[in-house]
Amino acid sequence: MDYLLLGLAAFAAGFVDAVVGGGGLIQLPALFSVFPFAPPASLLGTSKFAGIWGTSVAAVNYVRSVRLDWALVVPAGILAFCFSFLGAITVTHIPPTYLRKALPFILASIAVYTFWNKNLGQQSVARWSRRDELWLVLLVGAAIGFYDGFFGPGTGSFFIFIFVRLFGYDFLRASASAKVLNVACNAAALLWFGFSGHVMWILGLGMAVCGVLGSVTGSRLAIQYGSGFVRSLFLVVVAALVLKTSYDGFIK
Repeated sequence: MDYLLLGLAAFAAGFVDAVVGGGGLIQLPALFSVFPFAPPASLLGTSKFAGIWGTSVAAVNYVRSVRLDWALVVPAGILAFCFSFLGAITVTHIPPTYLRKALPFILASIAVYTFWNKNLGQQSVARWSRRDELWLVLLVGAAIGFYDGFFGPGTGSFFIFIFVRLFGYDFLRASASAKVLNVACNAAALLWFGFSGHVMWILGLGMAVCGVLGSVTGSRLAIQYGSGFVRSLFLVVVAALVLKTSYDGFIK
């Protein structure tokens, strides 16, 4: 029964993560529920291993259907990988106490801004010169990559919002770009967790299969229904992130 629960959680996480990110909201609590006495690092590592397969499949689906600006995505992905690894190392020495408490307010601001700006992310509009875009995307890759390795909740949602707000992407194109960067971040974190022995490989592989099925379903629906569908689910997931991070930061 426990493994069925984990399989369903992995499918749902893959579905949500493929569209707007935030699959960890579903997958991690399920792992902690089934294995309450396991080392947290092992559950985080297992979740990363299970999740990276679905994220990769979603990224491939998007690449086939959505035009990406690889001249921006590739260098951002390289920096996201490097800084995510650095963030994972940093968190072993400095706990993210203050960030944990600030995160709900940051996410709430994003949700309110997105909700009130009805036309935000409905179509792509260039806002920067090519050189400025490159410098900005490198900064974004480094900053959000470090955040993902150091703390992590909402990484995909942050990437999507930044691509929509700063780069003028529509939600579908932003989600597609975010998936590629998510793969880079997850690979860096998984490298660290695997090296330090914090991955339950067999369990993670089984969850990965379910996650891939969810990712295929989610990415196909996003491509089929476009930016409006992605925007709606984005708001739902960010609202859930606000509740979860508020609980973790102030109640738990």
